[in-house]
Amino acid sequence: MSFTVFADGCANLPKKLTDGITILPCNYVVNGEDRLYDGDIDSFDGHTYYEGLKNGDKVQTSLLNTQLFLTHFTPLASQGKDIMYISMSSGISGTYNAAIAAANELMEEYPECFIHIVDSHGCGFGNGMLAIKAAELSKEGLDCREAAKIMDDAVPHSCQYFTVDDLNFLKNTGRVSGVTASIGTILNIKPILFGDNTGHIISCNKARGRKNAITALIQKYSEKRMEDGDQRVYISHGDCLDDATKLSELVKEVNPNAKIEICQHEPFSGAHVGPGMLGLFFWGKER
Repeated sequence: MSFTVFADGCANLPKKLTDGITILPCNYVVNGEDRLYDGDIDSFDGHTYYEGLKNGDKVQTSLLNTQLFLTHFTPLASQGKDIMYISMSSGISGTYNAAIAAANELMEEYPECFIHIVDSHGCGFGNGMLAIKAAELSKEGLDCREAAKIMDDAVPHSCQYFTVDDLNFLKNTGRVSGVTASIGTILNIKPILFGDNTGHIISCNKARGRKNAITALIQKYSEKRMEDGDQRVYISHGDCLDDATKLSELVKEVNPNAKIEICQHEPFSGAHVGPGMLGLFFWGKER
């Protein structure tokens, strides 16, 4: 490894995909009880978590603070080792700015080290797939500065589209208005959302009913996917495995060469999209 790659629990990565990636923990609170998510999605009880959200559990999340990054980065920086951290979107969290602050402080103190923070403009597999790419570049022996340019150029090609089952979770985090959530619920409207090139979550389509929403996700895949290159596809779900499996089958119909990974959506950002979230992540021509 020519440089050390960091991500965090929001990267949504199963253990088998974390080779060469150091995962930082995320803290969140459920009904007043502090919890630590160490990034191990394989041991995360998604069914219990999302059932709790359905039944009214109150979850609060907070950004990863500068001190956390200093704690994990300093031992490497003090040895002059280079670091790359793949951050969740600056458009939805202050974590990116906290990481930048830590990087600037350490590079001033240890000028022989180089630290690059990648703004994934996404979350979940949206930054997880970038972390995988960064680790592969490090294994190939690329210099961190060279890899930083490649990674920043890759961000606009990391496509991430998702739908939700209950608009009230988006309402509670200010993503949609109360009126929109109420009307959408009554009319069974399912938004198709994505992380735009500024890192903000916006709607790009609407569908009536779950089946049509899944079809809309596949249409985005058909439209945006790269014909050549990396054919890996990642699907995450908020305790709706049957829908995730159906989505994967439709991906295979479009692209028989797709290499698909399915897993539960992690709890940290899952609190904001709620049970029934269904996300599709892939390398595309553009977002």
